[in-house]
Amino acid sequence: MTIGKATAIAVASLSLAQLAGCGGGSTPTSTTAASNSSSSGGGGSSDIQAIANARGLTPDDIRAAVKTYVPTGQHDEYIMFGSGGHSGQVLVVGLPSMRLLRVIGVFTPEPWQGWGFGPTRKILDEGKVNGKEITWADTHHPALSETGGDYDGQWLFINDKANARVAVIDLRDFETKQIVKNPIALNDHGGTMVTPNTEYIIEGGQYATPLGWTYAPMEEYNKQYRGSVTLWKFDREKGRIDPSQSFALELPPYWQDLFDAGKKVSEGWIFGNSFNTELATGGVEEGNSAFEAGASQRDNDYLHIINLRKAEQLFKEGKFTRVNGFPVIALQTLIDEGVLYFAPEPKSPHGVDVSPDGQFIVVSGKLDPHVTVYSFDKIQQAIADGAYTPDQYGVPVLDFDRVMEAQVEVGLGPLHTQFDDKGYAYTSLFLEPAVARWTLGGSFSSLHPEDPWTLVGKTEVHYNVGHIAAAEGDTVSPDGKYLVSLNKWSIDRFFPTGPLLPQNFQLIDI
Repeated sequence: MTIGKATAIAVASLSLAQLAGCGGGSTPTSTTAASNSSSSGGGGSSDIQAIANARGLTPDDIRAAVKTYVPTGQHDEYIMFGSGGHSGQVLVVGLPSMRLLRVIGVFTPEPWQGWGFGPTRKILDEGKVNGKEITWADTHHPALSETGGDYDGQWLFINDKANARVAVIDLRDFETKQIVKNPIALNDHGGTMVTPNTEYIIEGGQYATPLGWTYAPMEEYNKQYRGSVTLWKFDREKGRIDPSQSFALELPPYWQDLFDAGKKVSEGWIFGNSFNTELATGGVEEGNSAFEAGASQRDNDYLHIINLRKAEQLFKEGKFTRVNGFPVIALQTLIDEGVLYFAPEPKSPHGVDVSPDGQFIVVSGKLDPHVTVYSFDKIQQAIADGAYTPDQYGVPVLDFDRVMEAQVEVGLGPLHTQFDDKGYAYTSLFLEPAVARWTLGGSFSSLHPEDPWTLVGKTEVHYNVGHIAAAEGDTVSPDGKYLVSLNKWSIDRFFPTGPLLPQNFQLIDI
């Protein structure tokens, strides 16, 4: 498979699913069979040591090789779904072998398997924009369907950031069944996350635009440009998104980034982060700050806190307007009905992740060395007490000290967080680059010996990690065991194949 530099930069999050949940299963090998194979295959420990010496391998190298080796005829314990970036596809990787098992054709033609030709052409055509054929994409965040907050291995969803599209993949045959084009947004990044029973697929737009694909000059940015989050209703029986039962929320023109759904105690709420609350639009030619500098002036951006159940009720009551034929609940309605709240968060965040018990919301601001942890209970109390002041659009901004549970200094460039079954969280550090391990508090405190909200250690990775994925690390019952670091650069790690260096997925034993 050939992957260009742009794809390496754009590779986004993974989902990890047990094979048992996806219609497969690992094939255990009996102790007797393993013993017989060892004795009949020839070569004892002295031969192994000779090979190690000849290749300059350390005991740690040998241990890693044995832990990840999956003999032919046996299945990996887990499979991992990774976005293919500008290829527009989804990658299927086995764990712990890290073998590429399949490339799923999604938004772009894939000749090897005939995807996008013949009958499947109709599915690609569903993704046309204003009748125009789009044969490129930028896939980002795959998400598995869930039941009760756990992966059920039935469906996979993936977004196209470049063109604001969402696809549905059936895991009975690993083929794309549906593509929907967002009728109000031009791009998305905060997708595709699902609610705990896959009632909705969440698609957050990123760059603010006039909703409905219209035009407005930049001078009217504050008035005409808006952000959005779309809730796509998923019909389990049909295995398809039902646009007629889907709706969107109008948001201020801050740039909404990633979203996550509440679970357990916070089920019925969704959380999203944002950046560029400065409302910067660039324009150095006119004497304005360069865009990146302009979008990083303030110390805080806003965590978006959305009452999904209330929003759903407003939709059912018809309290929306139609934009380009699609139901959109107006920003003022969200404010008046107590659907939308903000909380200050460290500047330019790039990750929001809900803990397995649903009690904590973890935000990483990539220009701040801390992860900031919010308490759902404290958020609810602050709302009940009216502990907020409005932003310039009238959205209630909760008092930071009232809703913040803890801050943990983890290192430089924190981005995304995953969880294990032992009360630890893992956060990627883009600039160091490393993966930080730190302790959770609350009900997780009894699972580990260290103090809560404490950095425990770091594992170096090569290089510039973005997303990370642990075994079922974003569900109500993480498995721990494996974590994969998605590294954007390889630099000197592999054979030089020219100026476009390969990306790499790095397996970590946790």
